[in-house]
Amino acid sequence: MKKLLLCTIALAALMLVGCKSSYPVAMQTGVEDQAYLIFVGPLETYGNGQYPVQVDIDGTQFDAKVVKPKVANRKGYQYGVGIGRRHLKVTFRGKTLYDKEVFLSNQETKVINLP
Repeated sequence: MKKLLLCTIALAALMLVGCKSSYPVAMQTGVEDQAYLIFVGPLETYGNGQYPVQVDIDGTQFDAKVVKPKVANRKGYQYGVGIGRRHLKVTFRGKTLYDKEVFLSNQETKVINLP
């Protein structure tokens, strides 16, 4: 009799624990739909941000500071842009340095290496 009662309680507990069909899904909230660009180039050419480059992303233009490669991850200037396929053009003193189509994912940081 004791074994039957113990088996019944164990079976009931197992059914209650094992029947959960949906577990909570971890969701990220508050994450913006945007990607980031960091421009990296030689210190001699760009002066670690003293001489900005002109950036054109799908017709939107702005000036960006260029940092040397060693400090790009710690002290690089990040510029937020929309996600998706973008046409990126970088010019410096009238010369085109970078002219490509790039695909940017959500919260991605893309390092643009300039000559």
